[in-house]
Amino acid sequence: MTTDHTAIAAWFDGRLPTEWTEAAPATTSIDRDEITVTLTLAAPQLADDATDADRAEAIAGRIAGFREDTRDRRVTIAREAEHRFERNVSWGVTIGDSTTMFTHLAAPVMTRLRQPERQVLDTLVAANVARSRADALAWCVRLVGRHADDWLADLREAMHAVDDLRSKGPDAA
Repeated sequence: MTTDHTAIAAWFDGRLPTEWTEAAPATTSIDRDEITVTLTLAAPQLADDATDADRAEAIAGRIAGFREDTRDRRVTIAREAEHRFERNVSWGVTIGDSTTMFTHLAAPVMTRLRQPERQVLDTLVAANVARSRADALAWCVRLVGRHADDWLADLREAMHAVDDLRSKGPDAA
């Protein structure tokens, strides 16, 4: 199984149809369970006096059309990648500052929490911020991710550097 993130991203760069990446290259996010490919589409051209609601509807229409028009090809590419890299493939598109995911994996995560952490989750549930402890935990992870983006990006970059160094070292076999 190939686990090198740059190799997976390179495979998608070579495999994706050119017309899908003309506006901008695809973004590929990779973890041990899933490969997420996000394509950037050109914004629909509207009149200068179009309202925000009109723009939102035009974007929704462009995304829906792309999703339907590319479904068979995306499924074919995903199957090839899932076989090759032993991970699920998810798809999404971005237009401007709007990103829509078509499919994505929701992986169960087991954790043991002590009472103070459970109380945080229960407070979020009681306040109707989340429907359940699982939703509350996901909410907390998204919040931390949003506020720690720079730090997490630096950490991921450092991890890739370590992976590169390992690949250049002697074989452990």
